[in-house]
Amino acid sequence: MTPTFRFALAATATLMFPHAALAGPIEDVCNRSDRQGASRGLCSCIQQAADMTLDRTDQRRVAKMFNDPEAVQEVKLSDTDRDDAFWRRYAAFGDTAEAMCGAG
Repeated sequence: MTPTFRFALAATATLMFPHAALAGPIEDVCNRSDRQGASRGLCSCIQQAADMTLDRTDQRRVAKMFNDPEAVQEVKLSDTDRDDAFWRRYAAFGDTAEAMCGAG
């Protein structure tokens, strides 16, 4: 397969399936969840809030915590500077998502 053909194929796939090409880690886990009210539109909006407030490393961490309330509690109760800083970013993400998407 030539590089030009690969590029054309990738561009066509992106145009045909833009949602799949742009989904971030939080949107992906949200879409796969069985939470009541987790529509594709809501999950997309929550990902947009994440893109505004979290870097990719934080987004992957949040995605891992999505279905693990114990992990969330561990971070919240942690005494490390790293976890405290993450918790502030996570709280800002939650506030942003709630304001933008009505998700809370």
